[in-house]
Amino acid sequence: MGSYDGKELSVSIGRFGPYVKWGDEFVSIPRGTDLSTVDAEKAIGYIKAKQEADAPVGEYDGKPITKGTGRFGPFIKWDGLFINVPRRYDLKNLTQAEMNELIEARVSKEANRYIQRWEDEKISLENARWGPVIKFGKKIISVPRKADGTRSTAEDAAALTLEQVKKLIEAELPDAFVKKTRPPAKKAPAKTTARNIGR
Repeated sequence: MGSYDGKELSVSIGRFGPYVKWGDEFVSIPRGTDLSTVDAEKAIGYIKAKQEADAPVGEYDGKPITKGTGRFGPFIKWDGLFINVPRRYDLKNLTQAEMNELIEARVSKEANRYIQRWEDEKISLENARWGPVIKFGKKIISVPRKADGTRSTAEDAAALTLEQVKKLIEAELPDAFVKKTRPPAKKAPAKTTARNIGR
């Protein structure tokens, strides 16, 4: 097909639809596009449109902010965080103050999310809507109520040790910490041959 800015251009269809391959980068092409009509000029147009869409629209704390629209709607991206933009905001005309507000709300939420974390164990105690929960891998387990029947608080969860948390996990998932071993391979039965028949 040719090249652009020193990188080879080609078009193909992948798992998520048609795309332009530009060097090591992949740029999506609108679904339903007839690839036979995509020449070098059109491919470069898609690349430029993506570069424009990915260009920073501001910065916060010295780090760039970009915006886009994904599977779950409009978002801004900052410091590796994808932050949803609610409908009350106009994505095309977001002000710096609005972006700051969205980022600060998300950063505050993330800071208040974890009560305790044990990353090596893939276990965390987190604040949830109805009280603290234990996250173990992809499993979510509610922290049990207190002896008087009232809900456990974040302070109660903060006082739990790793061993206590593991016991709560085991109460819900008895084999959670049992090391899985592979069963020994079964030996194939001896083949019957003409020589040993009738002996």
